[in-house]
Amino acid sequence: MTTNHNASSSSQSPLMSVAFTATAAATAALAIGASVALTLPAWAVFIGWVAFYTRGLSARDGAANLACVLIGIGFGMTAALAIGSLAPSLGSLALPLVVFGAAMVVVSLRAVPPLNNLLCYFLGMIAFFAAHLEPSLVAAGELGGASALGSFAGWVSHISQRRLLQSAN
Repeated sequence: MTTNHNASSSSQSPLMSVAFTATAAATAALAIGASVALTLPAWAVFIGWVAFYTRGLSARDGAANLACVLIGIGFGMTAALAIGSLAPSLGSLALPLVVFGAAMVVVSLRAVPPLNNLLCYFLGMIAFFAAHLEPSLVAAGELGGASALGSFAGWVSHISQRRLLQSAN
């Protein structure tokens, strides 16, 4: 899945590389197992995992990244509702107009630290549209819960890998 960004591949022993990989794989398997047990979409766990690694590697950065994903899910639901409302009067123009508006809002958020992670907003929107769910609190809970689980798993994987590296030094 991931490797510690502070460790160069040339300084890692083959055993350390295997340990890093096994740590990420075990964390991913546990996260997916938890998502299945919680009846959350397993694929959406990886949205949160990717989000964790988009900017910074601390719990605080991960929380900000996750917040952007969750807001992005909300933007996706809002866009879907807007498309549904505008389609009867605008026809096929509703989709590009709503996408333009949503993109303008998301891109303008680059000026709002610490919630200025455009990639995570788009990950949230992608998650919503890929899920093919009706906009609802249930949909937000499912996708948000899976993303949160993935973000937490990414953090656990990172911390575990960092500890492996520290113990090797």
